[in-house]
Amino acid sequence: MTWASPKTLDPIDNRASALTPWSCKYPDELRERAVREVRTTGRPIAHVAKDLGIQKEALRGWVRQDEADTGERDDRLTTAEHEELKQLRKEVAELRRANEILKAASALFAQELDRPRTRPTR
Repeated sequence: MTWASPKTLDPIDNRASALTPWSCKYPDELRERAVREVRTTGRPIAHVAKDLGIQKEALRGWVRQDEADTGERDDRLTTAEHEELKQLRKEVAELRRANEILKAASALFAQELDRPRTRPTR
């Protein structure tokens, strides 16, 4: 079990990341095994979580996400949609920064064009 880094602000939406100093990241193999066990055996999430030594709410979220990924739920984004949304937000943030730079540059050039020009003396 590895410990996650402290909360950091996401530069795109300024929200704290889901990882907190006291949360741990479970290995992908454990996630897959736990979800598979809940889905195939029909055992309650709380029982499976206790048997595997994981938080029941973490397992509940994994099962819901698996259901969304397989098309059984309409109330959540699939993993692919979530990744696409994340990429699009990053792209929008980059474009907004570029737009601000271009606005500042155009204002600077407009000031230069508005200045009266004087001829150099000979």
